Amino acid sequence: MNTYRKIDMESWPRREHYKYYTERLKVEYSITTSIDITKLLDFCHANGYRFYPSMIYFVTKVVNEIENLRMFLDGDGSLCVWNRVIPSYTIFHEDDKTFSDCWSDYCEDFDTFYRTITEDMEKYKDVKGIKARKNQPPNFYCISCAPWTAFTSYTSRVPNGEPSYFPIITIGKYETDAGKTTAPVNLTIAHAVCDGYHSGLFFEKLQESVNDIGKAVASGRK
Repeated sequence: MNTYRKIDMESWPRREHYKYYTERLKVEYSITTSIDITKLLDFCHANGYRFYPSMIYFVTKVVNEIENLRMFLDGDGSLCVWNRVIPSYTIFHEDDKTFSDCWSDYCEDFDTFYRTITEDMEKYKDVKGIKARKNQPPNFYCISCAPWTAFTSYTSRVPNGEPSYFPIITIGKYETDAGKTTAPVNLTIAHAVCDGYHSGLFFEKLQESVNDIGKAVASGRK
């Protein structure tokens, strides 16, 4: 169920920041951080899990823990926050080198989510075009993986467009050095709803979450 609430602008501490970044400086910013995925990869290899859907779980989990990453404008132009968001992710087609967007529902239980998203990936893997799965709910954020490049920075802009209130998250090629495997993770979002603090919190929580992969799985099997 797509439930949400309106932000009370009279009491919201960021009301002046929001006004400034929607009226004076409509800026979108992008931050890339290297995430240590050593424990996550070890777990996936040892237990037969795939990295991409596993990583989507942890990113979605963290996005849902941070209110500023779940904001949007309703039909009246009022700033609101979703109670929960789901991932809209890309599926790469190896045969013609194109991609398609797909979405899956989110569940806090790792195994349930993993089963849901891998089944959706298999079901829609051969559907070509921008949207592999139709009827995408409005409470989404975007995530993709570009495993061909270990980038250190990434920027996605829409000329003459409005900054995106929903997060756009891109994962790059992971690399191993001295037994430690890291992957670049980029966050792009509108400054109107998100500041450096919230971005830092996202990366901090994401690192903590992937480190606790064993705990996350075990908690859902009790």
